Amino acid sequence: MIDKGTVDRIIETAEITDVIQDFVNLKKRGTNYLGLCPFHNEKTPSFNVSPSKGIFKCFGCGKGGNAINFIMEHEHLSYPEALRYLANKYNIEIEEKEQSAEEIKEKNVRDSLQIVTNFAAKYFRENLKNNQEGRSVGLSYLKERSIREDMIDKFELGYSLDQWESFTQAALKKGFKQDYLEKTGLTIVKEDKRYDRFRGRIMFPIHSLSGNVIGFGGRTMKKDEKTAKYINSPESEIYHKSNILYGIYHAKKAITKNEKCYMVEGYTDVIALHQKGIENVVASSGTSLTENQIRLVKRFTPNITIIFDGDPAGIKASLRGIDLILEQGMNVKVLLLPDGEDPDSFSQKQSASELVKYIEENEQDFIHFKTRLLSEEAQNDPVKRANLINDVVRSISMIPDGIMRTVYIKNCSSILDIDEKVLYEETNKIRNKRARQKHRREQAGREKEEKNNQNLTSVPSFIEEVYSETQEKEIIRLLLQYGAEELYTYKEDKYSDPKTLTVAQYIIKEILNDELEFKNLIYKQIFEEYLDILNKGKHPEKSHFIYHSDEQISKLAADLLSPAYELSEFFKKKSGVYVETEDMKLKMLVPEAIIAYKRKILEKAQKDKEKELQQAQKEGQEQDKIMQLQQEYQTIAQAINSISKDRGWVVFR
Repeated sequence: MIDKGTVDRIIETAEITDVIQDFVNLKKRGTNYLGLCPFHNEKTPSFNVSPSKGIFKCFGCGKGGNAINFIMEHEHLSYPEALRYLANKYNIEIEEKEQSAEEIKEKNVRDSLQIVTNFAAKYFRENLKNNQEGRSVGLSYLKERSIREDMIDKFELGYSLDQWESFTQAALKKGFKQDYLEKTGLTIVKEDKRYDRFRGRIMFPIHSLSGNVIGFGGRTMKKDEKTAKYINSPESEIYHKSNILYGIYHAKKAITKNEKCYMVEGYTDVIALHQKGIENVVASSGTSLTENQIRLVKRFTPNITIIFDGDPAGIKASLRGIDLILEQGMNVKVLLLPDGEDPDSFSQKQSASELVKYIEENEQDFIHFKTRLLSEEAQNDPVKRANLINDVVRSISMIPDGIMRTVYIKNCSSILDIDEKVLYEETNKIRNKRARQKHRREQAGREKEEKNNQNLTSVPSFIEEVYSETQEKEIIRLLLQYGAEELYTYKEDKYSDPKTLTVAQYIIKEILNDELEFKNLIYKQIFEEYLDILNKGKHPEKSHFIYHSDEQISKLAADLLSPAYELSEFFKKKSGVYVETEDMKLKMLVPEAIIAYKRKILEKAQKDKEKELQQAQKEGQEQDKIMQLQQEYQTIAQAINSISKDRGWVVFR
């Protein structure tokens, strides 16, 4: 349990832009920051961060909250775990007792897998540094590859002993369950036998975006051709290879700073470039690129350079993945290294400045690279040349930006000596076909949803509930956003001093005087907490609700306090147009929100009374009872008319 004082210190220290910039490339827009949402795929930034309010909000997918909520959502952590994450980031000490084996067993599966993986990373590091086999085999190999000690520490490299179950036995002695060792893939169990997956291998920990070890890659030290040179951890609750890139944790800040990401193939390629001071580099680890991996890079930069070995077969195998990068609207360049070289070997022959210069002078636009690569293969064969054109056009059709497509078409027309018009027509055919396929998929989805909705009952009641909640939500929004703002100044009599009525005082007075009660329990709790603090003589700070211990309240507060847009300073200064903002119209907006709420309650009561009256008439109840119901119905109708006319609304009957 973390004490309240420590929680408060974490909240005060954790600056939200600093926290989120570890995961998202943010750019300043007015007083706020804007970036691509990490929670859903988007091409136009709609993810907003407000430093002054300490909140984030995506207007694309709707997710929002404070710094703690962000870490919980992004890293799939519980509230206490997110606090520990932030405490570690800002070096805030939290005194906690060490977990016993029994407490570890009580952890949920995901937490347990993470604990096991962290233990494994530490165990393998100890083997490399302090075990005789680890030093003579593992450490010697790394030194032969010219990997420095600081890089070994930076990437937490290790060694798994060449014994059947040395790791498994060590983990079991520490109290870890065999089930979790098996689920992480660190231990393989077959029938009655068990053994270490990575025995006799150099260990490369794979880090999540936040720095947790979630999996491993292992390189064998054996020269047996039947033994796979590299193996990776299998898929697990914490490790999904299609969602992560090796080195992204160590590269993210450099990627943002340099506005570029270099993509290589292997673990040692990443480490070799880091040794030369090039830190904005990640690796696909020998697997085909996926959309999720591409989006991971796109969070930090739209610019990516793929560094290829001088192996034509490997290059062709990677072309489809690069088409996916184009489809995401990213700017792709390619660097082809000399024959027989890879980033590791090539970087060792260059100084840092020579390597940077070589990359800058030799990287080329991907479309040009692909066109020339395939042209060499096609030569004068008309069939191969036709296939080449189709291949290039398909890549161009992936590009979402029309202007960029036009530029590429012009360049390819020149390189391939083919009419631009032909390239335009073929590109449009492919894009139109893809659009039709997408439309059919969406249509099928809508039809399925409509079919499911046919089974729904009481649709009018459902709509009524949604609309009524909308009124409650608007009142709570005004309360949180403008509660302390002055609404009216009044005198109790002509001799008394002027008094101020705030937005909160007005809303609370109207709600309590009519004995109204919020149906939504979260809105009700916020209202009651606000009233309780107000009764103590002060308005609650917005941060009281933004950093509320109830996650539902903190997320709702962030959502309600996030503006849909912000007028730019340039527009304010240069347009010469006077724009009336919401806070200037509170005298109109706040009473209207209250009236809309009351009107909706009355309309619901009127419908209920009408049904009651019809039922009474149908059952032939006493005339006095029917007249009483009619009178009550008329009273409600008059109240609706009264409040509607007060605001100049038209009442439709």
